[in-house]
Amino acid sequence: MTASPQAQPAATATPPRGTDGAPALRHDWRAEEIEALFALPFNDLVFRAQSVHREHFDPNAVQISTLLSIKTGRCPEDCAYCPQSVRFETGLQDEALMPLEEVLDAARRAKDNGASRFCMGAAWRSPKDRDLDQVVAMVEGVKELGLETCVTLGMLRAEQAQRLRQAGLDYYNHNLDTSPEFYGEIISTRTYEDRLDTLGHVREAGINVCCGGIVGMGEGRGDRARLLRELANQDEHPESVPINLLVRVAGTPLAEAEDLDPLEFVRTIACARILMPGSYVRLSAGREDMNDELQALCFLAGANSIFYGEKLLTTDNPTADHDKELFERLGLRAT
Repeated sequence: MTASPQAQPAATATPPRGTDGAPALRHDWRAEEIEALFALPFNDLVFRAQSVHREHFDPNAVQISTLLSIKTGRCPEDCAYCPQSVRFETGLQDEALMPLEEVLDAARRAKDNGASRFCMGAAWRSPKDRDLDQVVAMVEGVKELGLETCVTLGMLRAEQAQRLRQAGLDYYNHNLDTSPEFYGEIISTRTYEDRLDTLGHVREAGINVCCGGIVGMGEGRGDRARLLRELANQDEHPESVPINLLVRVAGTPLAEAEDLDPLEFVRTIACARILMPGSYVRLSAGREDMNDELQALCFLAGANSIFYGEKLLTTDNPTADHDKELFERLGLRAT
């Protein structure tokens, strides 16, 4: 007996094509469409994501970045996931802004380990102009070493974004974290619009945007879909999209959050790849808790960027040696 054919969800339809035959970039995704992608059979979703990935990138190349905390702790924000908030007792040792030479030494080591981009993060709500003077010197120094530069400093005014652009900054990271609907469950000290305003200033200054979010914070699949909608429906897709898996830190409100199904994380990577075909999708925080097999699935689903180094700001990350061994096993090349 032959089974009756089942209706296929709209998400399996052939994606629209541009005049050059490549998949057309869209900025008008509806949440329901993205949820339909999430709901595809796992093999179909990953196949579609890998197919899109191959049309835009070398499938065996992974961009390598290194992230350094240049100023640690005492952030006035109340982000429920963050050990650097002054509101939570996490045992984190506060550190002032690092001297320039220490930052440049770290950048040299990152380059020697194969990183092509050096990212610097400071735990500020927004930088003061005197702080920005020192960050500008760091950006200029790292650029002279032949590395791409990225900073994450909190909220920016338009003139601050322009200063960073004049210094030669390549990328500015400012994550949306989660969906607009779930955002209030995680943060109360800045609004979603605050984040969008900073991204607007970065775009207007001509700096590449690094913008993604965190999953596993207790949000539902619909929230993950709406986060990706917010990212993909920007006038220009972020050039870099970090997808972070929550790192549960003792002392933070999310320390006891439930584990996210690992395959749901892979689905999130795959959907990000489909929605933003030309963006680098970065497998970011949380890799220390992922086995090699899960990371391999993420690369198959379209992730093509990672952070090298034993720390991501203040949380653990796999060692560079382990990552190199994994790349060798998978036949991946660092770029």
